[in-house]
Parts: sequence; C-alpha cells; structure tokens
Amino acid sequence: MNPTPEMRLDPESCYRAVKSRDRRFDGVFYTAVRTTGIYCRPSCPARTPAFHHVSFHPSAASAQAAGYRACKRCLPDATPGSPDWDVAATAAGRAMRLIADGVVDREGVDGLADRVGYTARHLGRILSAELGAGPLALARARRAQTARVLIETTDLTYADIAFAAGFSSVRQFNETIREVYASSPTDLRGRRGGRPATGTVTMRLAVRTPYAGSALLRFLAIRAVPGVEAAGEGWYARTLSLPHGSGTVRMEIPDEPEPNRTAFVTATFTLEDLRDMSAATERVRRLLDADCDPVAVADAFAGDPLVGPLVRTWPGLRVPGHVDGHEIAVRAVLGQQVSVAGARTVAARLVAEHGRPLARPVDGLTHLFPDAATLAALDAEDLAMPRSRGRALIALCAALADESIALDRGPDRDHVRQALLAIPGIGPWTADYVALRALGHPDVFLPTDIGIRDALRGLGRNPAEAAALAEAWSPWRSYAQLYLWQTLTTPKEH
Repeated sequence: MNPTPEMRLDPESCYRAVKSRDRRFDGVFYTAVRTTGIYCRPSCPARTPAFHHVSFHPSAASAQAAGYRACKRCLPDATPGSPDWDVAATAAGRAMRLIADGVVDREGVDGLADRVGYTARHLGRILSAELGAGPLALARARRAQTARVLIETTDLTYADIAFAAGFSSVRQFNETIREVYASSPTDLRGRRGGRPATGTVTMRLAVRTPYAGSALLRFLAIRAVPGVEAAGEGWYARTLSLPHGSGTVRMEIPDEPEPNRTAFVTATFTLEDLRDMSAATERVRRLLDADCDPVAVADAFAGDPLVGPLVRTWPGLRVPGHVDGHEIAVRAVLGQQVSVAGARTVAARLVAEHGRPLARPVDGLTHLFPDAATLAALDAEDLAMPRSRGRALIALCAALADESIALDRGPDRDHVRQALLAIPGIGPWTADYVALRALGHPDVFLPTDIGIRDALRGLGRNPAEAAALAEAWSPWRSYAQLYLWQTLTTPKEH
C-alpha cells in the first residue's frame, strides 16, 4: 500500500516545528487540531495543542478535505508556497504551479493533465498520494485563498471577487468561503463596504525572510526593457500578458525586512479582466522567487569556502524568475554573446516595432512584449542581429507558437532543455538561462557565463574550474550563480 501524505510527514519533526513556531515550514505543511476542527500554519501564535490532538497535512486542500476549516488567527493559506515544488519538480509540484496559475479554472482537469504529460486519472492519483487532494480540491483551495485576500484587502464587490478568484458563480463562491473559513464574505470583510470594481487591485504577497529585496530590484532594473518594464527607488513595474487580457503590476519591494518573519511585497495590479487575478498573482510570485526557503539555501552553503562567505554577506538572495516564459526565452537569445545593455537595446527595438500598445500607459509602461507568433512570422534578415541568431530566434518562436515547446513549468525540465538544444543556434547557456528564470530550476549553473568567469577571477579562482566547483553546490547551483553575480562591482557586465 502506498503511504498517505500524512504518513510521509514525520509527526515528531512536524510537531517540533509547531512547538518552536518555525516560520520556515509555513506552506510546507499544515497542522489540523481535532478538538477545535481547525487547521493552522506551523507558526500559529495560538497555544500549541497536545501532540495526540493534531494531525499534519501537506496542503490546505488536504486539511479541508478532512473536514477542517482555516484558522482565523494565523490565516494558514496566506503563506508562501512550498519550496519543494521547485526543488523536486515532480509531476505533483509542476501541477501545483499550473493550478496556481489558474489552468484548472480555464482548461479543466484534462487540460492540466495534458500539460503535465499524464492522463487525468493518473494525475489525480499522483496528487492525492503526494498532496492529499485531487486537482479539483487543490484548485478550490487556491480559489478560496485568492478570494479571501481580495475580500480583506480590496473594495471589489463580492461578485467581482468571485470571478476574479476563478469561481464559476457567486453561489459557489459564497458556499466555499463559508465552508473553508466558517464565515461569510461579509464577516471576513467586517464593516468595510464594497464599491464597484475599478480593475485595480492591491495585494500583499508573502515571501520568506531573509529577503534581499534591493538585490532583486537591482537585477531587474538593470535588465528592464523600456516600454515593458520600469523601475525606481524601491519599486518595479511591468506589463503582463494574461489568459483573458493584458495588465500591469507595480511592486513595492522591501529592502531588508525583519528576519524570522514572513515579509510582504505590495503588488498593485491593473487588469483588463479580473478573471486573470490568480494567474497574475502566481506569475509575480514566480518573478519574486517568493517560495524559496533561504534558510535551507544558507545551510547548504554554510561550510563552503567560496559561496559560504557570500551567503553570510548577502542573506536571502533570490533567483529572479519571470512572468512570461516566452518573453525570457526570446530575451535569452537576444542576450547571446552581447552585453546586458546591448540585449536591452535590441529588445526595446523589437517592442517598439512589434509589441502591442497598451490602451492606458502608466509608469512608463506602453507595450506588451511581442508574442511568439508575431516574432515567428518575421524574416531573420530583417532583424538587427547576426543572421544565425535571427534564424535561431525565429525557430524558437515558431516552436513556442505551435506549443511544441512549453515554458509554463508544466513539462519535465530535462525534456524542455533537450527541445531547446535541438534548435540550431541555441546552446547550453541559452537553454540553462531559460531554465533558471522561466522554469524556476534551483540547480542550474552557467560555467561559460562572462559574469561567472569574472566573479571567480575576482575571488582568486580559476574560471576554468567553474563547472567542477559547481558540483559541490548542487542542488542549489542557481543560488550560487546569483551569489557569484552579486560579487561583481558592475552587475551590468554579466
């Protein structure tokens, strides 16, 4: 018999985390209390229940399926997601990323299963075994979480919130909120009145600490493509291409939030269609690397003579993700063998000539990045780049447009890499950079990268040793990559 998720979570270890109120485990598992009928995050400030009164669940949906309701004090669903989804990248982890992006709401369970590469029935078995709930229950829990945040942090009407969160009807929304939170939407909002939707929603996105927000912001600002992205002191904004329309987001990124606590990035979304709220939120969380466990990363490098001191100097460094896999793949090709500034210039030209203008520009954001189908229809000879690179770009965009390559974190990462390398003109650096930023791969290293070679040279090491040195940094080589880049006095050079 296969072990249940509850059996795989070691009760003694989980209980120790609960007793110490260890925030690192928020989102990794949930504590259900039999005597009260509620489930909590491990760091819940309430009195620790007796060991024989609790059980542990790998997902909020699992606890809900067992009949528990969410704690109103610690709000267990308002946590970063489990870092295991990106570390292991199992079928369950890849499916969870797609569920968070709203794939079940848009395409159903069959669409989700097709993206992950399994039959719907087999995927249901995998999710039930690993996460304690099937895809519909997991999607329902995600909708309830999004709805609660919107109820408590916005003035949207309940009908707008219902559809923004992915519910098919207001009745389904009301029933789910009452069942999950033992409260009506009105109770959750309290005395705050609703106003008609404006299409602008401000949310707080949870991230684990330590969180090196200023370093992440600097990384994004250096690479910001005019028209698509903009950045300033403490903030970053960009356009979003979403399933039902376009939008923008502006994030206020904290510099160095208080350690040992969950920090928050304030994100203001302006969307053409509020049904895209879940997708927009999840994609921004990917960009922020919000689900990373920085303490686990630091522990892995603690004894390393090269990376260890860097981690202690810059605790909480993140691997910047991206909101659009297609866009970052195109930009990776544009960045082959050129400086960051050069790649920015070429990308800005593509945006100005082929990007779709926004109806309402804001914060210097004027265009969506050109979609793959548009770029695939261009002639390589008309592009302002070497012809070989232009041909590689056109071939990549054709593969993205016909979906023979998917960069939505659904397919197996190794399969995606092989498909990218099969395109003439795309080599290991490009494929691995895409894995680093589009697929959220925590164990990617670019030994031939100019920035890495400069960083190693600056640290007194031979750049020719890069690949060999990186072997010791697995399974967190992506974070080692960022720490080495961080040592450069002029980040624009890598």
